[in-house]
Amino acid sequence: MKLLTPILIGSCLTVAAGAAYAGEKRSKDDKYVIEKVGEPKSCVTRFQIRSTDVIDDQTIDFKMRNGDVYRNKLPNKCSGLGFEEAFSYRTSTNRLCSVDIIRVLDNTAGRLDTRGACGLGKFQKITKTKREKSEG
Repeated sequence: MKLLTPILIGSCLTVAAGAAYAGEKRSKDDKYVIEKVGEPKSCVTRFQIRSTDVIDDQTIDFKMRNGDVYRNKLPNKCSGLGFEEAFSYRTSTNRLCSVDIIRVLDNTAGRLDTRGACGLGKFQKITKTKREKSEG
């Protein structure tokens, strides 16, 4: 019984810490000040996209070759996008537009599958500036 008590207490503390952490989920954007620049665009040129950064289930930043960043806020949450942080798309033109569909890529046990399909929103040019650490 003496050995069981520390194990139970340790388990309870682990569960409590996990619940506290889950309550304060942090976003990738917490360390940045995000500012919109200009009006949203319906499309971006595909070959100008250098990389993407999935922020969460509804937000993707498209980093362009010229250094611009376009944020796409999907009209609805796209299940699994924030967890997998990977998606694919297929277009018949050289542009990626708000009417196009992305598919979340699921890499399980070395197999690459697609999950559900999600529609894109408009592309909003943004600037991201690191927040200064606040003194506490």
